[in-house]
Amino acid sequence: MSGVKVRLGDLLVQQGLIDEPQLMSALAEQRQTGRKLGATLIAMELVTEKQLLELLSTHLNVPLIDIDHFNVSPAAVKLLPEVQARRYRALVLEDRGDKLLVGMSDPADLTAVDNLGEILPKPIEVAVVSEQQLFGAYDSFYRRTDEIASFAQQLANEYRDEQEFELTAGLEDEQDTAVARLLQSIFEDAVQAKASDIHIEPDEQQLRIRQRVDGVLQETVIPENNIAAALVLRLKLMAGLDISEKRLPQDGRTQVRVKGHRVDVRLSTMPVQTGEAVVMRLLDQSAGVLTLEETGMPKPLLDRLRVLLKRPHGMILVTGPTGSGKTTTLYGALSELNQPQRKIITVEDPVEYRLPRINQVQVNSRIGLNFSSVLRTTLRQDPDIIMVGEMRDQETVEIGLRGALTGHLVLSTLHTNDAVSSAIRLLDMGAAGYLVASSLRGIIAQRLIRRICDNCEVDYQPSNDELFWLGHIDSNLSAVSFKRGKGCQKCNHTGYRGRVGVFELLELTDPMMNALKAGDTVAFGEHALRSPGYKPLSHVALTYAKMGMTTVEEVLKLVEMVAELVHSEEQEEQHAKTDQDNNSNTGGGLSLEDIPDA
Repeated sequence: MSGVKVRLGDLLVQQGLIDEPQLMSALAEQRQTGRKLGATLIAMELVTEKQLLELLSTHLNVPLIDIDHFNVSPAAVKLLPEVQARRYRALVLEDRGDKLLVGMSDPADLTAVDNLGEILPKPIEVAVVSEQQLFGAYDSFYRRTDEIASFAQQLANEYRDEQEFELTAGLEDEQDTAVARLLQSIFEDAVQAKASDIHIEPDEQQLRIRQRVDGVLQETVIPENNIAAALVLRLKLMAGLDISEKRLPQDGRTQVRVKGHRVDVRLSTMPVQTGEAVVMRLLDQSAGVLTLEETGMPKPLLDRLRVLLKRPHGMILVTGPTGSGKTTTLYGALSELNQPQRKIITVEDPVEYRLPRINQVQVNSRIGLNFSSVLRTTLRQDPDIIMVGEMRDQETVEIGLRGALTGHLVLSTLHTNDAVSSAIRLLDMGAAGYLVASSLRGIIAQRLIRRICDNCEVDYQPSNDELFWLGHIDSNLSAVSFKRGKGCQKCNHTGYRGRVGVFELLELTDPMMNALKAGDTVAFGEHALRSPGYKPLSHVALTYAKMGMTTVEEVLKLVEMVAELVHSEEQEEQHAKTDQDNNSNTGGGLSLEDIPDA
């Protein structure tokens, strides 16, 4: 092995990529770290990975393959177990009949090549690939679905009687081990897929395990439906729930370690016709709380928000549907405000991330510890800043607004579809107009839309229908070129990888406050639309599509979400004539320009 290493180093010197002193320095570093010479040289920034791969390819006369753009065979990948693949930094890319094409990050490692030749069922042909791409491929191809199916079958074979599960599941050592292994595999697979939620749903004939990845559910079906009771029981034990109660919903939380990550699991059970369904929200505590910059908020909007956060009192609302990232934004704001000279109290249901120096209260309605009662107490605890998890009822809203009026900065969330409708929603909940006008300082509305996979993006020409709808947002689209993802291994053939936040910020002006005091929601909406710096969600999303960050499909999906609310709450008494005009123009009675007036 040392001979191979020296030869690689000498080769790099011969090619003029490094000089002799740099090689000596790298070899000394290698002896200390124990890493391979190639990895050491890359870490020391003496060569790039691309330079090293091209050199190996030329010198060893093996092809250089870009995994992200290569049609990797999933069946071929399975020929090499994951443990060996990771150990030898290798991946079976293709079965060529008489030979197997194997990608390696270091094909000069002759020992690894020989060992792979012995493990695999056919002779191998070696190619050089990027180590970074290899690790990404391991997460994509070596999913835990087979492992989950195997453990499920094992558990079902051991305990065939459903009643036996009900009584003893999770308590017997042998069974507990089988259930624990199955659950560990489910969690590992979810973390690998970067899922935000896991759904366990018993059906009459099968058990469904679904994961929410980038806001979309992906399903795995297990035929052994009789193991559902054992899984649920084990999860209840982990979360400290009442295992004898199967008729009522229960909430709890637990913590698991997956691949070195500490993951908080928020668990909710619900009785259904075929047993109990469980939904688990996964919160990676190791990743920590995102800063406001990391939320993806554009800098101009971020600067305006920071001005609002520096105010000593007033209410700032973050609004959007479930799963739109409201809590992440609030925690980002809190981590920025978290200074020794400030007293911060949060009232949450549940507490998602634990923050130092901040007094976090978990509401518990079973013992009368609800939002309104806790909020009254917090005002007597001499706080500077209060964060209320959600404005749920008139009482909570009024206490929060009065708190903002009496010298506190109050942050909270609301379930509405845009910023303009949030202020109107507070009035609908029974808050007095003068109170809302005097206390409310700004509203952030947000969504998460899927980002185009950068590996497989291609040009996209929208259909006439799509252009028609987009034309309501921006009439000048003739010279714009849009993108979409055609689907590849990297994005699991969805065309999307990750999500990006879409934000709108409405700061209250004097005309808007006067309209609220008078209870004139129509005038409020009109002033809001004309307010400086306000840009509706649909416009922001379309801007992202023009930049090639997201697709037309995602923009229209967002617009539809907002549009549905507008349509359902169409202001009959306020906008009757306007609606008639819109109907004659669009055929559906919906003008996207009017969306913020919802």
